[in-house]
Amino acid sequence: MSAAGQAQFRYAQTPSKVIHLRNLPWECHEDELVELCSPFGKVVNTKCDVGANKNQAFVEFAEQSQAIAMVSYYVSSPEPAHIRGKAVYIQYSNRQEIVHNKSPGDVPGNVLLVTIEGVEAGDVSIEVIHLVFSTFGFVHKIATFEKAAGFQALIQFTDSETASTAKTQLDGRSIPRYLLPQHVTSCNLRISYSAHTDLNIKFQSHRSRDYTNPYLPVNPTAFEGSQQPGLGTDGRKLEPESNVLLASMENMQYAVTVDTLHMVFSSLGPVQKIAMFEKNGGTQALIQYPGNLHAFELYFLIKIPNKAQIFTTWLNLGANFYLAQLTYKSLPLNLQ
Repeated sequence: MSAAGQAQFRYAQTPSKVIHLRNLPWECHEDELVELCSPFGKVVNTKCDVGANKNQAFVEFAEQSQAIAMVSYYVSSPEPAHIRGKAVYIQYSNRQEIVHNKSPGDVPGNVLLVTIEGVEAGDVSIEVIHLVFSTFGFVHKIATFEKAAGFQALIQFTDSETASTAKTQLDGRSIPRYLLPQHVTSCNLRISYSAHTDLNIKFQSHRSRDYTNPYLPVNPTAFEGSQQPGLGTDGRKLEPESNVLLASMENMQYAVTVDTLHMVFSSLGPVQKIAMFEKNGGTQALIQYPGNLHAFELYFLIKIPNKAQIFTTWLNLGANFYLAQLTYKSLPLNLQ
């Protein structure tokens, strides 16, 4: 190991479950520290903005062996740790615990940092993530990304109370098996609170979504699998895009009301209008969204192979009726 590398570590010092990080980028967040350290063990506490230049931090692991594993790894690595492309120097701390500070998971906020273990990017779509978390309240925004800790997502709710409920119910649990590809054997959610309060979503895509702004530009590659404009994942031509959906319902076990439809379809965005009617001996409904994106997302979800059963099951459990088919309806942009 080089002399420069030796200066990065107090390898001869008594090990501690608290590590000291130096040369951090400006305004380094707790989320970034957790992302760097979590592959080596459970982070239970952090302290940021330490030192005169506020470019140092402390991270406390649940077990001392986890801190030893991290320090040992970077002692033997030819490359130092990096945060935002900047080399970070790691050493044991003189302290054995961090006091008067809470871990990210102890400070409630309206944005959750979700690590989806056991999957790679593409195994879990943003539609499935939204489907799972919108059960607990209106999801404002979602941003997905890949870090050293794995495939992660930031999920923004209206308030910390809603986020806390979702965290309590889902942390440590698995996404339902029928929502996952066949090759994924397990998929656990590890959830903590994020330091963010309002995610900056620049465009709608398969990696990021803003459900509060239907007029946000759509990335041309927003939906993976579409090889050409107007073609679906199976190569078939899609119906012309519209902000109005036509839902045909069959095998209804209970009466379907406008309120029931609103509850189901508003999970993807603000429903503006609903019109129900009888046609050909069945019940149909027109559901209008502010823009094409919300309608397309729901349409895209049900059109994916093997996803129709998923959506039907969801509707059956949540609204007590089956959705037989879902298609675009070429209508004016405003229902009368």
